[in-house]
Amino acid sequence: MSNIQEEAVAALAEVWSLSPDVRLGQLMAHLGFLGEIHVGKSLGDIENDELIAVLYRHRTELKARLAGSADEVDEPVAATTSVSGSAIQPDHIPGSP
Repeated sequence: MSNIQEEAVAALAEVWSLSPDVRLGQLMAHLGFLGEIHVGKSLGDIENDELIAVLYRHRTELKARLAGSADEVDEPVAATTSVSGSAIQPDHIPGSP
């Protein structure tokens, strides 16, 4: 395994450890979504160094969330777009009439 591959696997393990309730498949799907947003490439087309950059960015976001106050309660946000980019219509958005 090359150094960049080892770094990618280590970063993946660290990100996963910051969100232990997430299944590996969920994490991979999420990373694919983040790759499309931040690099403009799908998970199958992203280069190793680009994937590492996405992993580090996601790690920073997760650490920031974990460092937030335990007293903070974020309002739930309903998704209007699925991971694939298709529009979704939720049956009920929490907090809406």
